[in-house]
Amino acid sequence: MAACGGGDDDAEPTPLPTAPAAAGDIVETAVAAGNFTTLARALEAAGLVETLKGAGPFTVFAPTDAAFAALPAGTLDRLLANKEELTRVLTYHVVAGKVTSADVAKLTEATTVEGSKLRIKVEGGRVMINDATVTTADVMATNGVIHVIDRVLIPE
Repeated sequence: MAACGGGDDDAEPTPLPTAPAAAGDIVETAVAAGNFTTLARALEAAGLVETLKGAGPFTVFAPTDAAFAALPAGTLDRLLANKEELTRVLTYHVVAGKVTSADVAKLTEATTVEGSKLRIKVEGGRVMINDATVTTADVMATNGVIHVIDRVLIPE
């Protein structure tokens, strides 16, 4: 994903840091990165681990542990205690297919596995997914791609 200089919202974004291709699936790749322990715990609580270890391909906008920590007090505990709501939030971070940063930068929206649409835009030189910023793009996995974001996305 992208960061580019200047304030031209239509400017072609320049690449952000990317991780080397991983030998594992999306779940294995996220766990190996070390900064997605809350996401991994939530996927397990929602029963989505096997799904995201499946053939895919999937595109996951993955919030970091810091993104989960920034949720309002009690939100994470409430989500973890409500499998249906947790599943809805987690599947709102997943798009069917492999959507690389080059693809994302050309989109204005994407339909999630949850069924709602994510807003996508380049703003101030950054790629935004709703109100989250992509901080690392194109973390490749055997069954898709992960784009790291700095906020948890909550469907409306």
